[in-house]
Amino acid sequence: MKKPLLVLKFGGTSVGSIERIRAVAERIIASKNSGYQLVVVVSAMSGETNRLMGLAQEIDSVPTARELDVLLTAGEQVSMSLLAMELNRRGYLATSLTGGRRRLLLIMCITMRPFKRLKQTIFAIG
Repeated sequence: MKKPLLVLKFGGTSVGSIERIRAVAERIIASKNSGYQLVVVVSAMSGETNRLMGLAQEIDSVPTARELDVLLTAGEQVSMSLLAMELNRRGYLATSLTGGRRRLLLIMCITMRPFKRLKQTIFAIG
């Protein structure tokens, strides 16, 4: 029997500090232990997008869309990497993936599975 897929999304306030990232990890682990397959989506840490936008506007008041997108995704990459590190530390294999690495646009995902069941897909459907 296939496990149901649960998509969890955590905004910037939810991952705004290491303490909050640890609390998010606890919620993810509880969901995993309840029998769900998970896809986790995280935003940049609270205030990070505004900080990066401010830096961009110091360089150019109207930066190119592509370069602004690349810059702003750096915030999400920090959050997802820290969350994956915390999950791995707790014994749950987590791999941070940018949307481009899985042919998805504008979404940052973390797939999380116990170490015994490593798969290379973003949606564990089987």
